[in-house]
Amino acid sequence: MDKKLIAVVTGASGFVGSHLVDLLLEKNYKVRCIIRKTSSLRWLEGKDVELHICKLTDKEGLRKIFDGADYIYHVAGIVKSKKPEGYFNGNVETTRVLLDVALEFKENIKRFLIVSSQTSSGPSSLSNPINEDSSCKPITTYGRSKLAQEKLAKNYMDKLPITVCKIAAIYGERDTEIFIFFQTFNKGLMTTIGLHDKQVSLIHVNDVVRGLYLAATSQKAAGQTYFITSQKYYTWKEVGDATSKVMNKKPFKVKVPHFVVYIIAAIAQFLSLFSSKAATLNIEKAKDITQPAWISDYKKAFKDFGFKQEISIEEGIKRTVDWYKKMRWL
Repeated sequence: MDKKLIAVVTGASGFVGSHLVDLLLEKNYKVRCIIRKTSSLRWLEGKDVELHICKLTDKEGLRKIFDGADYIYHVAGIVKSKKPEGYFNGNVETTRVLLDVALEFKENIKRFLIVSSQTSSGPSSLSNPINEDSSCKPITTYGRSKLAQEKLAKNYMDKLPITVCKIAAIYGERDTEIFIFFQTFNKGLMTTIGLHDKQVSLIHVNDVVRGLYLAATSQKAAGQTYFITSQKYYTWKEVGDATSKVMNKKPFKVKVPHFVVYIIAAIAQFLSLFSSKAATLNIEKAKDITQPAWISDYKKAFKDFGFKQEISIEEGIKRTVDWYKKMRWL
């Protein structure tokens, strides 16, 4: 009997990480999940995985987890922080530690895959998607920290088989961020940012994790960076129309001017000073969501390892809404 390949997943209890774990189990991998003491295990419970409580700065703990591993998927990251150093410590310094430990096992590691974000490249112009050759112009501290993570990874590419995947906007089952959109829609209201329609690359989580898996297992992808993104670019009107069809609701539509978004963000950011948690909407996030377009090109990933979007926006929204209903979130 063939020995099972071993995959390590950081951020395994999260939205993307847990879906990746499911796919790896489906592919008959032995999966080692790195989690925090405070991680919710609701998406990992009852699954045939190894759970390892380990900080991403704990070299000794990581050595035990990496020993014998064939693939390392680094999904974990910091998306909200009250201070800039929180992003850089959580996205860059932890990656440095992981890569340093991985070097000790480089004879065995077939691929070290880093999950980055389209924010590291910055927004695009309307109808003109950014690609892997576009100059990177991140507009938020989070985006700058993900770009710094990518630059760090490049310094190790001559020593380790590394692939970087920049992910577009994601939605799907288990997501709590975009859930707010569906929740509001269900109550009969659809709010859109700005007075003019925006374009976005939007991809279902199952397509995302399939793209990560294809990138990690492709010989061609070692030492490369890819966008894992949708073929089609969507306006929020198209997203609203598809949601309306699935939920059989015609919501009242409200366009929120950019200046109102900034006012709300400034208030939320101020109030977060008195809380232990960072605000979900702050001035930088307002800058992010008021851009005219966040669209990216899938062609390099398609050329090198055959990745393309398989789940249409209509099907993806139906799957997501059905799941929210099944879980009684809606």
